[in-house]
Amino acid sequence: MSNNDRHDAKLAEFKRLHTTSEIFIAPNAWDAGTARILESIGFPALATTSAGLAFSMGVTDSSGSLTRAQVLENAKSIVEATSLPVSADLENGFGVQPDDCALTIRQAEAIGLCGGALEDASGDPENPIYDFELAVERIRVACAAKTKQNFHVTARAENFLYGRPDLEDTIRRLRAFEQAGADVVYAPGLPDIDAVKAVCQSVNIPVNVVVGLTDTTYDKADLAAVGVRRISTGGSLARAALGEMIRGASELKTQGTYRYAANAIPDAEAAAYMKSVPD
Repeated sequence: MSNNDRHDAKLAEFKRLHTTSEIFIAPNAWDAGTARILESIGFPALATTSAGLAFSMGVTDSSGSLTRAQVLENAKSIVEATSLPVSADLENGFGVQPDDCALTIRQAEAIGLCGGALEDASGDPENPIYDFELAVERIRVACAAKTKQNFHVTARAENFLYGRPDLEDTIRRLRAFEQAGADVVYAPGLPDIDAVKAVCQSVNIPVNVVVGLTDTTYDKADLAAVGVRRISTGGSLARAALGEMIRGASELKTQGTYRYAANAIPDAEAAAYMKSVPD
């Protein structure tokens, strides 16, 4: 099978996952190794995380910390490490203008991704969310730029992450993104299951919800019951891994003990997840 045929097959599977009646989880990998582990566990698709990538590079997860080239290079390594469909965290499209978003989508398709998420967060502390008309036009032009029908553009409304807990405006934006051609919508940071339900009832396309971002009480079954189609994990798995390392290193430094190793997987198990490289 050619690379083109493999990509088309992944795109078709990604579309199928969004159109069946079952909710699915696409956890966020931050490198090739975590992608291989998550596939081995049995997830049907993966996403990437700019936060996980940023932390691995020793920089903050903030606007401008990562370039388009860095994010797409990381995404390409994840695509090549797994047989699963992968959707990438494409931040704000790496530019203000709609054409910046279009370029990002075209390059995302070219490396074998099956989807990508674009934010309406500007990176400007004085005006952290793009004005409504610009935000919608960015999604419209990005969706028009894709050449593969099954490539899924996810449009994100970031109000709740930037001190604007306005559910009405968030829903207004998500509806407009749907009309602009988005395949999936996503509003990270929604405060409760009622807000999630309100979003799901307001649009006619799949809704993604990120878990692990805040301490919430709802689970996969609760999200399925209100109409969510896809669950992602954002940077939470990366932060969980960092948390374990910090706790282990702190024990080693302060107590001189290494009980943390009892929770570490054996070297042979770790190696079994990875690709064998010939000598």
